[in-house]
Amino acid sequence: MAKEFPSGHQATLEAIRACTLCEKSLPLGPRPVFSIDSKSKILIIGQAPGTKVHHSGIPWNDPSGDELRRWLQVDRETFYNPEIFGIMPMGFCYPGRGKGGDLPPRKECAPQWHQILREMMPEVRLILLIGSFAQAYYLGNKRKKNLTETVQSFKEYQPDFFPLVHPSPRNRMWMRRNPWFEKEILSELRINIFRLIS
Repeated sequence: MAKEFPSGHQATLEAIRACTLCEKSLPLGPRPVFSIDSKSKILIIGQAPGTKVHHSGIPWNDPSGDELRRWLQVDRETFYNPEIFGIMPMGFCYPGRGKGGDLPPRKECAPQWHQILREMMPEVRLILLIGSFAQAYYLGNKRKKNLTETVQSFKEYQPDFFPLVHPSPRNRMWMRRNPWFEKEILSELRINIFRLIS
């Protein structure tokens, strides 16, 4: 889901789509899922595809994506317009299942591909860091002692980054315990999104 790249970049995108770096560790085999454009304004960096996204090949095509779009107050057409939203997870392929849910994103993807893809999106003005893995990678020691405090401190990371909790249905209890997220953080997030896409 990319367009308007020069031939060299197209070759890079094809190489990423054909990546087999972690093949032996992937229970469903490799299927890198991402969506970028040279005009992308907002970059979403999440965790890794779940099984539904793996099978469809469409990022955030699941209940978590429905919730994320509600947070952003955008419809599917806007969300899947790569000239507006670039989508690049920490792990590009479904990592498998563990005792408490999906396994963490594979560690090989981000060092191998992220910088290359980011250089292909020079128009990005805001990066949404969704979940602790993206925040650990991009914020490093600037993170707070836990995800909740990092999200609460979102203004410290602007204008480049906006840290968010993952919109998974598994985090509904967290949302209930932290009503400030809906009232304060999402309100500020929507202002940022509207400013960039209007």
